[in-house]
Amino acid sequence: MSFLRTVRLYSRLTKPGVTAGNVLTALAGYFLATADYGFDWKVFLGMFAGMVLVIGGACALNNYYDRDIDARMARTKTRPSVSGNLNATGMQLFAWILFIIGTLVLYATTNILTVIIGAIGFVTYVWLYGRWAKRRSIHGMAVGAIPGALPIAGGYAAASGVIDPGMFITFLIMFFWQFPEFYAITIYRRKEYKAAGIPAMPVVVGIRPTITQIFIYTLLYVLSTLSLVLFGYAGTVYGVIMMVAGVYWIYISYEGLRVSKTHADAWARKMFRFSMITILLLCLMLSVGPLLP
Repeated sequence: MSFLRTVRLYSRLTKPGVTAGNVLTALAGYFLATADYGFDWKVFLGMFAGMVLVIGGACALNNYYDRDIDARMARTKTRPSVSGNLNATGMQLFAWILFIIGTLVLYATTNILTVIIGAIGFVTYVWLYGRWAKRRSIHGMAVGAIPGALPIAGGYAAASGVIDPGMFITFLIMFFWQFPEFYAITIYRRKEYKAAGIPAMPVVVGIRPTITQIFIYTLLYVLSTLSLVLFGYAGTVYGVIMMVAGVYWIYISYEGLRVSKTHADAWARKMFRFSMITILLLCLMLSVGPLLP
């Protein structure tokens, strides 16, 4: 196997899309905090590089442990961890090297709070969620939402160095956002989750209760985004834009309460697509919102 092919396979092991999405939220958290705590290029670049490495390492180790599940799901069975092109020792070593280097970068350029958040995210994603909750409980999403919400808190901590209401609110925003996004995926891919033996909510309790959960968490997400205005972390422009987008997302989720089972998959895909638009808009507005009226 050529060197370039090996590099490509190991890079795929880090789940580039997942890593990029999480790092994007970390950047948004950092920019939000700089409105009160100031911007520093060394901290910013160190936070960015460190988060890429730590999150990439967590994804790589998760891929290694999820080989049995991924082999039974259509969307994951072509991952390099499943194909046999990478050996087990190499995958583990690669993941740990990324995590250790990333942690050292965060320690050298940011602060101990950011390092701790990165380490907690790594542990909770790989073991608490990936090795335990996802495989054993319909509430695995609630556990997985914790590491999914930590990158934005880590970005915020890199600028602030302290735990304050702004960090807590941004954590809640990302925590709530993941439920509509992920539950929508499990609805239209429920057959794959069932085949893999994962107790996803629509597989265990049905589509209708899952849609109800989506609606509730969409409401909580929108309220949490608007609370940044209430606590003085963002202004009117941010509030108006996030309210309009939020109300529309609530409307889509409400449509799900009335959709028939035969049309649930199409609705879930629509819900998922708008969740992607929502998170991109959120990251943009968190980054520039404090600078606007």
